[in-house]
Parts: sequence; structure tokens; C-alpha cells
Amino acid sequence: MSATAAPRGSAAARPRKSRHGLGLGLVAWLAGIVFFLPIAWMALTSFHSEADAATNPPSFAASLTLDGYREFFGTGGGASPWPALINSTVASVVSTVCVLLLALPAAYALSIRPVKKWTDVLFFFLSTKMLPVVAGLLPIYLFAKNTGMLDNIWLLVVLYTSMNLPIAVWMMQSFLAEVPVAVIEAARVDGARLPTILARVVAPIALPGIAATALICFIFSWNELLFARVLTGVVAETAPVFLTGFITSQGLFLAKVCAASLVISLPVLAAGFAAQDKLVQGLSLGAVK
Repeated sequence: MSATAAPRGSAAARPRKSRHGLGLGLVAWLAGIVFFLPIAWMALTSFHSEADAATNPPSFAASLTLDGYREFFGTGGGASPWPALINSTVASVVSTVCVLLLALPAAYALSIRPVKKWTDVLFFFLSTKMLPVVAGLLPIYLFAKNTGMLDNIWLLVVLYTSMNLPIAVWMMQSFLAEVPVAVIEAARVDGARLPTILARVVAPIALPGIAATALICFIFSWNELLFARVLTGVVAETAPVFLTGFITSQGLFLAKVCAASLVISLPVLAAGFAAQDKLVQGLSLGAVK
């Protein structure tokens, strides 16, 4: 080894590592800005008048107004968005709670107390997501029509629960696999039954994974449009369906649509921001040992 060679971990190697880290940081910032620009543009357009929002090229220095938000909230004589927002909240929250209550025991059976051929069971769960959603639309519509469940918010709760349950079981199985078996055995020796073990032992340990699963199921339910568009009318109309009502034969009212899109996106953004630490921790659970 020559005298001029830099030893491992020396100061000569640090600039290369720092430049590499700086390059990755710049790429991450650039990707974040690219993803954030459409949201920022939508927010800016929502504060413009319809005439300014429709200009081509767009005007950055146009005067700001709240007319789009007034139109969305019905102060100008339009329909109120509150029933649709309440329906979306009920369908998303109730279906997410039902998914967690059903997915936690299933994931426990597939990870901590594995059943025979548990990999085949997981593949079966995932295979249900391979069917195109539109392929099951007609049978579900006929079933809802014959049972009098059309335009019923509880039908959407059942559908969203069944749609999100496979991905929830698949995610939580990997999270619960990281729970130490010794802790569960100690609880069982102390006389704890399965419901107590799930609620007081497994759930607190796997809380980041459960939070990540709940957030993803909530987002999927909140954003679902196809079934809500076909199976609901006036009573059970959800927020995405209400949003499509702004696209009429008279034209696309861009400022109003941007205002409505921003307001409807706020619950999902707020939930993601509130649970961001749990989401990152849950999605990376088990990645490093």
C-alpha cells in the first residue's frame, strides 16, 4: 500500500460522500417540487375569477377572489356540498374501521399464528384485486336494485370494506410478522384471551402499521368514484360525485372546479399530514433489522 493512498474513511473520501448526498438531496427536492406544482397551480387558480382562470397563457398576476369558494359552498344559490362531504366521511371512516376490525384477526392468523399454506391465502386475497372494477359493476348494480339498496350510503360502506380488505390484510400481515412472539406467549401464560391479546398486545406494537393501513384505506374510500357515481343519486351522493357535477354542458368552470377539488382534497391531505410519522414508520416497518 503506497504512502499516498488515502485510508478508508479518511477526509479524502468524505467530500465524495457529501457530494453524493447533496446530489440525492437535490433530486429529491426537484421531484417534490414537480409533484407539488400541480397542487399549487390548482390552489392559485381557485382564487381567480372564471375569466382570469380561462386565459391562455394563464395570468399569474390576476386579481384574487373567493368567488369560486362561494359558488362551491352554495352561497350563490347552488347546491350545498355538505351532504356529499358528510356521506364521504361516513362511508370512508366506517368502512376503514370495519376493514381494521376484520383485517387484524386475519393478519394475526397469517403471520403470528400461521395457517397451512398461508402464502396461497395471501395470493387469493391479492387475486381479488386483479378483477377490473367495471367487470363487477353490473352484477352489483342489479343486486342493489333488486334489494332496494340503490342510493344508500351503507351499500357503499359494504363495498368499500370488501374492496379494501384484501390490501389491508396483505399489508398488516407483513407488519404483524414483526411482533415478537415471546410477548404474545407471555400474555397467553398470564391468561389473556385472543381479543385481549389483539387489543392490548398486538395492536400497540403494530400501531404504525395499522395507522398506515388505515390511512391508505381511507384515501381509497374517499377517492372512489365509479361505484359512487353509478349506485348513488341524491341521498347518498359522495364528494367525488358532487365534484363531477361542476362539469356541465355549459362548459368547464375552471376556478370553481379548482376550488371544489382543493376543498375535497383537504381531508385526505390533513389525514396524511397528521399521520405522516406513523405512515413512514409503518411502511418502513421491518425494512431494517
